[in-house]
Amino acid sequence: MVSESIGKSDIEIVDQSSHIESLPKPSHVTEIGTFRVVGLTPDDADFYTNFPKEKRKRVFRKVDVRLVPMLAVLYLISHIDRANIGNAKIEGMVQDLNMTGIQYNTVLSIFFIPYVLLEVPSNILLKKFKRPSVYLGILVFSWGIVMTCTGLVQNFGGLMTTRVLLGIFEAGFFPGAIYLCSYWYMPRELALRISYFYCASALSGAFSGLLAAGIAKMDGIGGLEGWRWIFILEGISSVILGVACFFLLIDTPALSAHWLSPEEIRYLELSMFIKQGGISTEETGFKWRDLRIVLSNWRIYIQAYFLFCQSALSYGTKFTLPTITKAMGFSDTNAQLTSAPPYVAAAISAIFFAKLSDHFYWRMPFVAIPMIIVTVAYAIIFSLNGDLEAKRGVAYFAVVFAVVGIYPIQAAAASWNANNIAPSSRRAIAIALMNCVGNIGGILGSFMYLASEEPRYPTGFGLSMALGAFGLFVAFFLEWTYKAGNARKARIADEARVNYTEDQLFDLGDKSPLFKYVL
Repeated sequence: MVSESIGKSDIEIVDQSSHIESLPKPSHVTEIGTFRVVGLTPDDADFYTNFPKEKRKRVFRKVDVRLVPMLAVLYLISHIDRANIGNAKIEGMVQDLNMTGIQYNTVLSIFFIPYVLLEVPSNILLKKFKRPSVYLGILVFSWGIVMTCTGLVQNFGGLMTTRVLLGIFEAGFFPGAIYLCSYWYMPRELALRISYFYCASALSGAFSGLLAAGIAKMDGIGGLEGWRWIFILEGISSVILGVACFFLLIDTPALSAHWLSPEEIRYLELSMFIKQGGISTEETGFKWRDLRIVLSNWRIYIQAYFLFCQSALSYGTKFTLPTITKAMGFSDTNAQLTSAPPYVAAAISAIFFAKLSDHFYWRMPFVAIPMIIVTVAYAIIFSLNGDLEAKRGVAYFAVVFAVVGIYPIQAAAASWNANNIAPSSRRAIAIALMNCVGNIGGILGSFMYLASEEPRYPTGFGLSMALGAFGLFVAFFLEWTYKAGNARKARIADEARVNYTEDQLFDLGDKSPLFKYVL
């Protein structure tokens, strides 16, 4: 059982997942069984602790059904829209736009510049919207328009412009989705929920290949090449989903009376109140001081390495996998189709590892083990020395094994970060900052696989192997720092209760001596 301090009272609260939060002692405390909670009336405390277990499960099933699938579909389409350029490439896009040298790699990388720079500002802006669905819907609708227009570009400059705009509008979605999940769910439940819509990222690789294989058959219809129809049709799908967000994506319990009963709303709002540490959620608006504290938190940057590693590996693979499978001797259509199965295996892997991570409430092994898989897989494919066609079976196995290792990293790393940041106002910024720094890896991924090195790709396969090996070391190091931090806090916890007021301890957030880091 893990104790985590994220608020104002010297209490322990067990939520529906038996997660415990320990908080500094206030002047007013309400007893809940053997635990004490700040800011709850006796009536609220009695309602929360006696809310039947079956009703708790039912209410979160309702949330799961309405939140997770919608986010999964949106995340699926976002990754299809940013990665389908790899499918368009082998359908003749590079030749039709007269692109030469590393212009293709430049187009890939330019997406990540606005994407990285705007993630933190986007989550700050999201906090100002009473209805997150409106903000996220605007983003999805906008990038759908951009994606549709990508099918009409006539040269390298036009493609660069659309990729920049795509990066601007997609920047806010993933950190916004993570924040929305952390709003509805308690920390122990977070990794599994994140994995459900993140596994959609893995499936996007499969759908991209399957859709591209079919859509490319439209070559010549309307006087347009097949690769243009890939962008146009997938862009129109995003526009439709953007409009759907305004009606289907849930916001807050208070705005959910049409599908939640009054007592379910009350329970969820009390859960949020408790998770905030007994303060009003209206007090958690953006403060510049929160931004400064988050920016100076060195552990976030170490956490971000996992996303840097994962981004470089996943984007490098997505942008290049159809080309790699083609180098194995498959035709264009078969190369698209054979790029799909590895991502199906990756989606299964992502959910499997996330379930284990949440079950044990232990994040480090479920970052470290995928890193080992990645290292071994790329060592195998690197050893083939470009002889992919003659050793097609081994090469294809290594590719599948690599992708199986890449995709579980994100859910465990994102949850590990979110679990160790408090209060929620800083958590929203920290989630975006981690993604911001981590997605710089997408720029590296864009240049790892150079056309001049095809099919050996010594730079791409060698760097991938090195990223995985170093990531294993980082995972062990980070857990050691958290253990050391917990030991240090335990030594000064009693003294802190005497020397600090409840407001000062709350303001310290995850730096409070009463906050215990999740390992």
